[in-house]
Amino acid sequence: MYPILFRLPGDWMGSAAGFPVFSYGVLLGISTILGWFISRALAERRDGFPSEKTGWLFVVSVASAMVGARLLYVVTNLERFATFRQMLQLSDGGLVAYGGFLGGFLGAWVGCASARLSILAWGDAAAPAMGIGLFLTRIGCLLYGCDYGKPFSGPWAVRFPPGSPAYNTQRVEGLLPEHAPYSLPVHPTQVYESAVGLVLFVLAMWVWRRRTRRGEVMVAFTMAYAVLRFLLELLRGDEQRGSYGGLSTSQILGLVTFTAAAALWIWIRRGAATPLHDTPGGPRVR
Repeated sequence: MYPILFRLPGDWMGSAAGFPVFSYGVLLGISTILGWFISRALAERRDGFPSEKTGWLFVVSVASAMVGARLLYVVTNLERFATFRQMLQLSDGGLVAYGGFLGGFLGAWVGCASARLSILAWGDAAAPAMGIGLFLTRIGCLLYGCDYGKPFSGPWAVRFPPGSPAYNTQRVEGLLPEHAPYSLPVHPTQVYESAVGLVLFVLAMWVWRRRTRRGEVMVAFTMAYAVLRFLLELLRGDEQRGSYGGLSTSQILGLVTFTAAAALWIWIRRGAATPLHDTPGGPRVR
């Protein structure tokens, strides 16, 4: 487990030990840069988005995604926060992928509406970037030790060292003896979801090349992720996801988003969405 890749030397920002650079943050930054190039290339070169608006729209989407990811974590873990300042502190983790997707979508929707661009076209361009983002950031989760799975004795099970979320939780629950060198072996759910991200990227690009109307890529991505995330939640062992009626928050959101995406898919296939030959700078899709 390598939650900190390195520390900036010297008395950086008042820290005598140096400023820590976290592996998750680095991979999140890399995924953001790759997402910038992927989404802009698809939106501008293949869908005719004006370049001066695409960059701004990407920034709005990413910023709202970060807010949504943090907000969903805070809402499902209110008992962990004593002050508002703690809610804003990201050094200990605390981002939920579904919150990021929903927050990014809402922010992009507002941005597209103000710029008179098609939210469906932008969603198609952003879907492959989100797949790459999942692929990279879940590797960061593995290095940090969060989002771990349930105990598992298979040959690809992983163990986490003292100080990791899995180790600390299992100690509190009495599953580990005192001074145990590692946690119990658990499912590497971070690796599973990283693989899901790669699969979703391939799926999104495959649908992109075959789409006939805008929105088909976004809908295919949303439905596939909802199904795969629902199944992955059955293997998750961390307790910071929130649960209601026997389902985790992500499973409930998966059911809701799958249903909404299926309805949108029917609407698109009936010919209501904007044809590809229309310019996205024209009237918004309604």
